[in-house]
Amino acid sequence: MNTQVHPNLIPAAVTPPAPAPVTVAHGDGIGPEIMAATLRVLEAAGSRLAFEEISIGEQAYLAGHSAGIADEAWESLRRTRVFLKAPISTPQGGGFKSLNVTVRKTLGLYANVRPNNAYYPFVKTRHPNMDVVIIRENEEDLYAGIEHRQTDDVMQCLKLISVPGCERIVRYAFEYAKQHGRKKVTCFTKDNIMKMTDGLFHDIFRRIGAEYPELEQEHLIVDIGAARLADSPELFDVIVMPNLYGDILSDVAAQIAGSVGLAGSANIGEHVAMFEAIHGSAPSLAGQNVANPSGLMMAGVMMLNHLGQHQAATRIHNAWLRTLERGIHTSDLYDPALTSRKVGTRAFADAVIAHIGDRPQSLSAVDYGLDGAGAIATPLPAFRRHRARKELVGADVFVHNSEMTATELAEALKPLGAPEFDLQMITNRGVKVWPNGFPETFCTDHWRCRFLAAAGTRPDNASLARLLARVAAGGIDFIKLENLCTFDGELGYSLGQGQ
Repeated sequence: MNTQVHPNLIPAAVTPPAPAPVTVAHGDGIGPEIMAATLRVLEAAGSRLAFEEISIGEQAYLAGHSAGIADEAWESLRRTRVFLKAPISTPQGGGFKSLNVTVRKTLGLYANVRPNNAYYPFVKTRHPNMDVVIIRENEEDLYAGIEHRQTDDVMQCLKLISVPGCERIVRYAFEYAKQHGRKKVTCFTKDNIMKMTDGLFHDIFRRIGAEYPELEQEHLIVDIGAARLADSPELFDVIVMPNLYGDILSDVAAQIAGSVGLAGSANIGEHVAMFEAIHGSAPSLAGQNVANPSGLMMAGVMMLNHLGQHQAATRIHNAWLRTLERGIHTSDLYDPALTSRKVGTRAFADAVIAHIGDRPQSLSAVDYGLDGAGAIATPLPAFRRHRARKELVGADVFVHNSEMTATELAEALKPLGAPEFDLQMITNRGVKVWPNGFPETFCTDHWRCRFLAAAGTRPDNASLARLLARVAAGGIDFIKLENLCTFDGELGYSLGQGQ
């Protein structure tokens, strides 16, 4: 008997979603090996990705691109808006810039997210309950990379902290904690010393934190915070930090969790996201098939979640956990008491692929949800700049002097300030050395000379130019000038140490 099926009852063909475009860079050192392993795992898990490969790092530097990246690579990144990057090598010294910093800042990747988990008892650690996410500001701080040689003795690096930069990263940390079921957000700064820059970060943490009363909040000075993180990471949940502290302490956290080789990271912006392992290119291990690809694999899991491909992310993560449980370890994790089979880069990827579809039996399995949800957008309200009442009150003139003492320099400068400015103070490396300096204070050839407006005068930029002209005419080798201003009546500059 022939059975006919009405056309309206035939299921419509389901068109699979188009592969997500992803820019891939194989990097330097161990980069090509761990990227090859990661791409094989992504493919085996059923991810839907269309790769565009670019050349960055060492090859680009050698081709004359001092930033380590060519124009056509930028075009790919702006087109795909997703970047899976293996480690690259930045030449030391010279005019070469860190490619990581360049990409993060150029594409506005303001939030660096680094989960740090213990996998006890299958990976050796002193902290079996560790589960800490470090969220690091990614664009400013000392990583602005603005440096100058100012004298024979002294180099300068400018630390730049901005209101919108702090607001974006702090709000991202609170939103991350809220959206991922976290209970506590901790802020690390050094605002007992850097009262204006780190003080701003702490103040904004307090202000934005008031909007999240459901989350426990604390602030620690970074040195004691780092000590507690290294000793008792179970005290922390989400930690938000300025750029430099976050860079250093996220590596510390990854190492005490088990190995730097296990940790991946996401660099999140409003338009583009970059995913990478947290470790470097390890050129001494290149080509030996010994590197642990786990960090880049976990970055790939974060990328799949960002793209809404949660099922593939879940399969990879659970297979990876099951591989660790079975004691299949690369050399960085090798422990005779825990390792059943020591493997190289390629064989580790093979083991993860073999366990796709499996779930861990002792470690907690992950379930990332239904496909298609994509990354959770963190709300970033439009920044409203408060225009403060700004008043110029003087200037710090920095000078290069290796011949005169502080007192002799003051005697030479005092008449040069008149009639618009009075010399108030001279510091050396931030310490007041005139007036009433101590002979025990060690001085370099770099001096900050503070001039404040003379009584009855209202300084402006023209008067500052005249001040510099008089200093130059007096034979003083000035380096630069920094305006001294008040903002709504509050000092916009620091006092000298000892003032």
